[in-house]
Amino acid sequence: MAYLGVEQSLNGRRWLGPSVELDRASEALTQATGMDRAICQVLARAGIDAAGCEAYLAPSLRDLLPDPRSLRDMETAAARFLRAVERRERIAIFADYDVDGGSSAALLLDWLRQMGRQATLYVPDRIDEGYGPNVPAMQALGAEHDLIICVDCGTLSHEPVAAAGCDVVILDHHLGGETLPDCVACVNPNRQDESGALAHLCAAAVVFLMLVEANRQLRERGVKGPDLMGMLDLVALATVADVAPLIGVNRALVRQGLRVMARRERPGLAALADIGRLTTAPSSYHLGYVLGPRINAGGRVGRADLGARLLSTTDPHEAQAMAERLDQFNAERRAIEAEVQAAALAQAEARGLDGPLAWAAGEGWHPGVVGIVASRLKEQTNRPAIVIGLDGDEGKGSGRSVAGVDLGASIQRLAAEGLLIKGGGHKMAAGLTVARDRLEAAMDRLGELLAKQGAGLGGAADLRLDGVLMPGGATVELIRRIEDAGPFGAGAPAPRFAFPDVAISFAKQVGDSHLKVSFGDGLGARIDAISFGAFDGPLGPALAGHNGRRFHLAGRLEINDWGGRQSVQLRLDDAAPADGR
Repeated sequence: MAYLGVEQSLNGRRWLGPSVELDRASEALTQATGMDRAICQVLARAGIDAAGCEAYLAPSLRDLLPDPRSLRDMETAAARFLRAVERRERIAIFADYDVDGGSSAALLLDWLRQMGRQATLYVPDRIDEGYGPNVPAMQALGAEHDLIICVDCGTLSHEPVAAAGCDVVILDHHLGGETLPDCVACVNPNRQDESGALAHLCAAAVVFLMLVEANRQLRERGVKGPDLMGMLDLVALATVADVAPLIGVNRALVRQGLRVMARRERPGLAALADIGRLTTAPSSYHLGYVLGPRINAGGRVGRADLGARLLSTTDPHEAQAMAERLDQFNAERRAIEAEVQAAALAQAEARGLDGPLAWAAGEGWHPGVVGIVASRLKEQTNRPAIVIGLDGDEGKGSGRSVAGVDLGASIQRLAAEGLLIKGGGHKMAAGLTVARDRLEAAMDRLGELLAKQGAGLGGAADLRLDGVLMPGGATVELIRRIEDAGPFGAGAPAPRFAFPDVAISFAKQVGDSHLKVSFGDGLGARIDAISFGAFDGPLGPALAGHNGRRFHLAGRLEINDWGGRQSVQLRLDDAAPADGR
């Protein structure tokens, strides 16, 4: 049954509320703890009972951090790393060009700097070299170094690793194949011979665990290793930006990392926060939508290693210059993305959005934006999405998945079946290269594999809500208490509430397509709301031209900090006429 009777909202969605079982659980939690019902709805959704509330609301990294040695090859990897440090061997770091790769590299560079050592950073060009180690780069690095550490890549790179001619350690999280490269150590929670208990870790978290193990081995020799807690800002950034689920230890890593980041001790992140006009303590939202995209922009449309260098620099002036350059690259990326997104959505709609997979391919689409466009397509269709840029006889693309559908495993199977030139990734994101003449066959087969996992069954028009609030009940204090149940992100979405039967007192267009709204229930309380891109669809025009009509509004609560004054703001996602017409 539709929540508040909304079968089709202004954005064409059916609203769904908490199940009867979830309502009962949140009510029981409210009675047992005395906490606000809105908070208990969030806790109940996470499966938390009264006995587990305290630990969930204040997760302890000490209690949740796994023993690094629970991962295969970890002791060997850390020992080889320390041997290189102690013998002053030449170390190279081969990193992926995204936030996770850059953060992973910065972690190693930071640790080495504190030990009085340094390393060569190598980040491949997305267009010229593509993802992961390649033979020419590994040969060149191997000729000049004693140890190459591959971070956020390498698990499927058998030939390039063999070509290195020196010791190689892999610290990764992408899905592994039946065999591993011939290397000193491959630490990866998604190896096929791992239990999967830590499969949700991003690569930076794997690197962090390796440094924990390295410090432990140093302690066993009576040597104090570098401070690791101060590096958690990098782990938090990578975890959120790589869309790793915020469950288990990931929640604790991000919460602690946000506290570290708020101290503004890392010049690169401080400069980037200033460029992004971040005036409050950072949240997971800022990591995913303010800082992450700018760091990624270097690898997408600019200089591939710029993000990693920004995160690892200790010079504030250098950080400022790099942050400004990344901001420029990000503006270029947005312009390219908008053009590709419009074409991809039109193509996917023409193909039909009722299947298990939404996909599009276009001539010359920039490989640096296909992943972002795939993410947008996934959000709009509630289906796994693939977007491919065609060039000559091949196409290079990226995919994004929805909860419960393992895209990386399906892509890897396509590669094994010969329908892709290469492909890999993890549950929520993947990359691929496909021959132009096999494109249709590959996407048809991918659709079959995803359908077996239930892709497309949820429908594109469902908006899930956690409960109902009245304007007078939405306070800054309530939002702070709800944030204690965070951080929110992949695997732990921020709660979305409905405000039923409210009157619009103010509505106007701001910027190119955004909507600013004020609303209340007639009892004195009033809330401001913002909806980005509302005028790109029916939401903006309908609310701006309300003519006194009352609406149900739905969105996520946040604190607006302006001029030192804090107030409640609703990030408006959707609306529906209260009269049902």
